[in-house]
Amino acid sequence: MAKRKPDVDEEAKPARVGKKAYEAELLRLQTELVTMQAWLRESGNRLLVIFEGRDAAGKGGTISRVSQYLNPRYARTVALPAPTDREHGQWYFQRYIQHLPTQGEAVLFDRSWYNRAGVERVMNFCTEDEYRRFLHQCPLFERMLVEDGILLRKYWFSVSDAEQQRRFEARLDDPLRRWKLSPMDVESIARWEDYSRAKDEMFVHTDVPEAPWYVVESDDKRSARLNMIAHLLSTVPYQHVSEPKIKLPKRPKSSGYQRPPRDSQRFVPDHASTLVS
Repeated sequence: MAKRKPDVDEEAKPARVGKKAYEAELLRLQTELVTMQAWLRESGNRLLVIFEGRDAAGKGGTISRVSQYLNPRYARTVALPAPTDREHGQWYFQRYIQHLPTQGEAVLFDRSWYNRAGVERVMNFCTEDEYRRFLHQCPLFERMLVEDGILLRKYWFSVSDAEQQRRFEARLDDPLRRWKLSPMDVESIARWEDYSRAKDEMFVHTDVPEAPWYVVESDDKRSARLNMIAHLLSTVPYQHVSEPKIKLPKRPKSSGYQRPPRDSQRFVPDHASTLVS
């Protein structure tokens, strides 16, 4: 049996980053993300970041680190469920349009319209005509977004079959991550090469100068997160924005207010005290 070709270049794998160095650099980059968000709000620019890749490639964990310290009023993560019957009757891109960023906002798509070129293509959830129409319309659609001023960034998280298998197996016995392992994930193991072909064809049609794909090697989650965030920051022309200085006022003297008796209110049980020796 021929050996399966990995989805990543084995020689190009990033070196393992130590935990201390990783945490320090991640915090620095997250601080820059906060600075970038302040610039977005001040300038009115719109940022749209698309996260795509195989199941268990590390998209969700990276999105969590990107958004961890951002103001949620101006940064949203969009992860849409399967389309409804009504949405099936719409233009394919229609249900995504309502989630595009407005002025001063950043939107992170945890999967996107590229479902059509990936899972829908491989699992035959769309017709051949619908698939070909998508490959034709997608670059046109994205060019319109860019022409309208949206800062569009597309990242493909690339993971090897061996590492994906390891992550799937780790989820089996982890009650906190068991929900991440779906029947569709299991099916993707048997259809590895089908997904590889679909991804390659998708890149041929949608890796355009106006909206290029950027590949993130993600066998090492730490390196993948740092590399992706650092690249995003390097492609956005943000500048430091001076925030207004806030001075806390002195607390006024008591005017005689008294709290009501404790037994007049319902307090949650002190579970934490049971952990104190």
